[in-house]
Amino acid sequence: MSPDTAVRHTTDRAPEDTWGRLNPRLILVNLSVVAAPLATFGATTALAGGKVTLQVLITCASFLITCLVISGISLMRYFTTRYRITGDRVELHKGYFFRSERSVPVDRIRSVDLTGKPLHRIFGLTSLKVATGDQGSASGGLSLDGLAVRDAVALHQQLGELRQARHGLAPADTTADTTVAALDWAWLRYAPLTLWGVGGVFIAVGSVYRTLHEMKIDPLELGIVKDIEARFGSVPLWYGILVTLLVIAVIGVLGSTATFIEGWGGYRLDRDEPGMIRVRRGLLITRSVSIEEQRLRGAEVAEPLLLRWARGARVKAVASGLGDEDENSSRSRLTPPVPVALARQIAADVLRETVSPTTAADLTAHPRAALRRRINRALIWAALLAAPFVGLGLWLTPVLVHTGWITAVVLFLIGTAFAYDAYRSLGHALHGPYLVTRAGTFTRRTVAFQRDGIIGWSITRSAFQRRAGLLTLGAATAAGNGVYKVRDIRVSDGLTFAEEAVPGLLAPFIERRS
Repeated sequence: MSPDTAVRHTTDRAPEDTWGRLNPRLILVNLSVVAAPLATFGATTALAGGKVTLQVLITCASFLITCLVISGISLMRYFTTRYRITGDRVELHKGYFFRSERSVPVDRIRSVDLTGKPLHRIFGLTSLKVATGDQGSASGGLSLDGLAVRDAVALHQQLGELRQARHGLAPADTTADTTVAALDWAWLRYAPLTLWGVGGVFIAVGSVYRTLHEMKIDPLELGIVKDIEARFGSVPLWYGILVTLLVIAVIGVLGSTATFIEGWGGYRLDRDEPGMIRVRRGLLITRSVSIEEQRLRGAEVAEPLLLRWARGARVKAVASGLGDEDENSSRSRLTPPVPVALARQIAADVLRETVSPTTAADLTAHPRAALRRRINRALIWAALLAAPFVGLGLWLTPVLVHTGWITAVVLFLIGTAFAYDAYRSLGHALHGPYLVTRAGTFTRRTVAFQRDGIIGWSITRSAFQRRAGLLTLGAATAAGNGVYKVRDIRVSDGLTFAEEAVPGLLAPFIERRS
């Protein structure tokens, strides 16, 4: 057991009445998890004509048993979970058959996050998560799921005051404007360019199909499907495909817009606590994420292709102690899609710089061999995708042969355009205390992180890179994604760059030739 989460056995324990419990309304929240599958089941049964079969009865019985099991687990969880805050630590006891007692020192707390899901908010509840610096560790903090909002806010404030006292920080100035950025609904124009909605359409269709399949129902036999086939079965195939793609695109745009509104409604980035950056966002699911500034190592400005064409970007924090890979991806988001100029300014404000190093750095271009590698990839992919047409054409009809070479030419031209864009995106530099690297075409990422946070280097060379005299240099750090790469840099330039970034770190592994 780590020292940060070791149970503290002392004689000066607080009285029993200082222990807090979860709110009993959590039982209703837990029961509601069956609402979505129950609604899907009901809708599917209605589409099937309301037929009551053995499969339907078994499904209903399964829902009833599930509700009883969830109720029992929720009651046990409510009666066995308790927490309290002492002068120097947070304690959490839970479980009956598998008892867990966890204690987190206040001076190890790195953030206190609040998350209110829609069902929690309906019942006036929220979740509180206390995170420590043990990145990726399951025991690196504790969570309280099912607190009344008033209690959670009070706990958040109490922990903030204890943390400030332990670290000797001055109380926050309530009269000063600590806002770094706040939601501007003009940013909504960037929402359709994220493509999340299109993916959501396919996910929804897949979920409905899986449900029908499990209920032994053929989707093609549904009345609504037959009605669509009767109405539009006589239209040309190309017209049907075009209309289908148009419908998917429209639904995707609406879905992306709705996702933006739900995910970033009420967005606010500020410093309302000394030494902390807080992101608050969410319309239905409210989220409050805090990042300790002393754990902030840099910033990333990401520009997905469509967003880049519209002069938009997103900002992420490069920080340590944000949890595992999934948690880091979620908690490091500092902004929604915003104008690129504003994204760069926010990155500068977060890093307490006048100009963001992602913008101020004079990036060094990469050798032309890096461009040739990307053009070769475009050629290979074009040939691979066109080869089946040519092969079938030699066997069946010359029409497919012509289709194949035309496909190869078109794909190669498109791939070459992307290759040039990817090459222009490559760059690296040292700017003050920061190492800056940029790469990517479908998502161009410019990352600036502090050089004193680099703990190692990785050097990779594929067979093609060795022939071209290139290498990929990876800077290992405890923050962010863990490794940030400088791709396709000349061997001598890469080794020199690593030595200049962190003098002496790579030197023992380099053999110098006269």
